Amino acid sequence: MKEENENQYIKGRGAQINTPNPFETHERIKEKGQWKDKDELESLKDTQYINTHPKSVVNKVTSPDVGMEYSLNPYQGCEHGCIYCYARNSHTYWGYSAGIEFEQKILIKENAPELLKKKITSRNWNPVPIMLSGNTDCYQPAEKKYELTRRILEMLWKHKHPVWIITKNQLITRDIDILQKMAKKNLVKVSMSITTLDESLRAKMEPRTATGKNRIKTVDKLSAAGIPVNIMMAPIIPSINDKEIFDIAKKTSAAGASSFNYTMVRLNGAISELFNDWIYKCYPDKAQRVLHQIESCHGGSLNDSQFGRRMKGDGNIAEVIKQQVKMAREKYFSGRSMPEYNLSLFQKNENNQLSLFSCNQ
Repeated sequence: MKEENENQYIKGRGAQINTPNPFETHERIKEKGQWKDKDELESLKDTQYINTHPKSVVNKVTSPDVGMEYSLNPYQGCEHGCIYCYARNSHTYWGYSAGIEFEQKILIKENAPELLKKKITSRNWNPVPIMLSGNTDCYQPAEKKYELTRRILEMLWKHKHPVWIITKNQLITRDIDILQKMAKKNLVKVSMSITTLDESLRAKMEPRTATGKNRIKTVDKLSAAGIPVNIMMAPIIPSINDKEIFDIAKKTSAAGASSFNYTMVRLNGAISELFNDWIYKCYPDKAQRVLHQIESCHGGSLNDSQFGRRMKGDGNIAEVIKQQVKMAREKYFSGRSMPEYNLSLFQKNENNQLSLFSCNQ
């Protein structure tokens, strides 16, 4: 009976455990049999919003293979609960675990729009696309209540500043009114992350995200409004979702997406322990095979930090996936591409006389 409790699955959460925080001097350990009674299981499903007031929110991106120079994340932690998420490790800097606490304790950066304005109107700022969000989803459930992302978009539009949005939530359609105006000026691109159309897999792997079906609908709505959409199948996990490459490419192409990209899964930091625990609980029959295949894509390790190689992996399995993506692009996205940003419209002063003619166009 104790072992049953120990292995009890927490529905609605991706991570099933809290990994230790490497910055804590003392490690909290629960004795076997003392973990997850009924009340505690219920408490782990609850989400706590924590208000914060950081000193800055626009961050310099130091990774050369990300494709953006700056990112902005209005929320720290992410209730979506994607088990593979590389951003989990960043939660430890705030004193929390990369596991359940990453998706349970969400930090709300209340002053993010004001800090953004201060940054882009500063004397030395030159307009370059800001990635929203490069770490946690700016349209996660908290956004419905706090609307920080919408306020940020309003600020960017006032200054005609370019932005790249990454999300897996249909809530983005709420802001089509702003995004459509920005798209007409080539100031916005959207990457919709779609990893699976298998609802059973999604409910385990990324439990609080929009369904695959609703993400396809979102691509259709955005594209119909003239907003350019890139599809990110990120990550592809061998023997988990790699068989869906052509299906996702076909359906997103039909919905109007302009391009199709991918990354290979890599389990950096605490993510390897979280993913190991998760896959043995959710897919015990193929857990060992999946882990070995991930290792084969990263030189025998579950993680690869080498810039230029870490996103795509290497080895036979990585090469097969690369060729499948290439064929899918040729078949479903031939002749399509994302537009270039227009950086010439940027206005440091939102009261600039030009805004009288362009703001509502």
